[in-house]
Amino acid sequence: MTVDAALDPSQATDFVAALARSARTAQREVAGASRELKDAALTGMALALREHEPEILAANAVDLERARQEGMKEGLVDRLALSEERLSGIASALHEVVGLPDPVGQVVDGQTLPNGLRVRRQRVPLGVVGVIYEARPNVTVDVAALTLKSGNAVLLRGGHAAEQTNAVIVSTLRGALEAAGLPPELVDTVDPAGRAGANALMRARGLVDVLVPRGGAGLIKTVVESSSVPVIETGSGVCHVYVDASAVLEDAVAIIVNAKTQRVGVCNAAETLLVHREVAAAYLPQAARALWERGVVLHVDDAARRVLEQEAEAAGASPLLVGATEEDWATEYGSLDLAVRVVDDVDEATEHVRRYSTGHTEAVLAQDLTVVRRFTTGVDSAVVMVNASTRFTDGGQLGLGAELGISTQKLHARGPMGLTALTTTQWLVEGEGHVRP
Repeated sequence: MTVDAALDPSQATDFVAALARSARTAQREVAGASRELKDAALTGMALALREHEPEILAANAVDLERARQEGMKEGLVDRLALSEERLSGIASALHEVVGLPDPVGQVVDGQTLPNGLRVRRQRVPLGVVGVIYEARPNVTVDVAALTLKSGNAVLLRGGHAAEQTNAVIVSTLRGALEAAGLPPELVDTVDPAGRAGANALMRARGLVDVLVPRGGAGLIKTVVESSSVPVIETGSGVCHVYVDASAVLEDAVAIIVNAKTQRVGVCNAAETLLVHREVAAAYLPQAARALWERGVVLHVDDAARRVLEQEAEAAGASPLLVGATEEDWATEYGSLDLAVRVVDDVDEATEHVRRYSTGHTEAVLAQDLTVVRRFTTGVDSAVVMVNASTRFTDGGQLGLGAELGISTQKLHARGPMGLTALTTTQWLVEGEGHVRP
């Protein structure tokens, strides 16, 4: 639907309300749909994405050109960018969701009470889900797949940066739903109403059951503070890697390079490296050389600088070594920058993490099981990796198929949010003429 992006607030409210009511009607139809029907629609979505690849990539090229003209950070540009390979991967993720169990109707627990009442709790859809995100067209597909499989409808706000790409993708997915015999209103977007549409979505309490923001700290803060709709908070990722004295240093070099550089603009990329003082002299030069080869700027404390100054000069990498400020420890760079600090032990490492972490993902690299236990119990993040890269905090990597986001809150869902995170529970109580005495 084409809508003037300059809608005033009341017009945007009416527009979003109409979409939400249509989504509610569609959701009631899919709530009881068979797994076979939903999986057929998902398969059709995957095929449609491949069939419409030229149009999607052409729209993405328009968005990318505009993003660069507007000075978007390269980390965000990378998130925005699609290619034949990435689009194929997105379509393949739909097939992975097809292979996942349908959560709707799963019995969580149950019992027969002494009075004969049969009680059980089972999973049911949340209803109408709103998602606000930015510069991530893959999220459009991931969210549509997960909400469909879990019996929900979704209203999307994909933002200005990916406007053309998301419009083509949403149209493609809606066509596939209709071809499968399901209402296309199961997937819709408020993007035509612009920023006013996003504000209206945040205020659509009673029409939208839950809202999930995905993006930078500013976006998430705005949604959490402005929304009257219940919010599942997905946090920014100031993720830490701690290298203990007992770590296998060769593995630790490979892990920090992967955690920092495999894809810099994502929320599970490492932003701070903490190194035990006993292995700083042996580990930091190896890690620094590997990171400098990939253009990473190291923001180091005084102890790390003393270890690396001569190494940087010899490698011609002095511009890639700068002093760390207090701000660096709390920064989600989303770029080829990494904060580095030398610590005395695992306790100092966990203290640093507790102070600066956003509660997303931390990693401990150690062979000493006591150290591992002190770290994993000492930090309070959604995911803790042991001898593995932070980049594994991902629904697909952890066996969930696609993901709605990484929840950093503690209520309802935490960590990568797959299908079960898009359900709530319903109590079913069966009796035989029971009355309460």
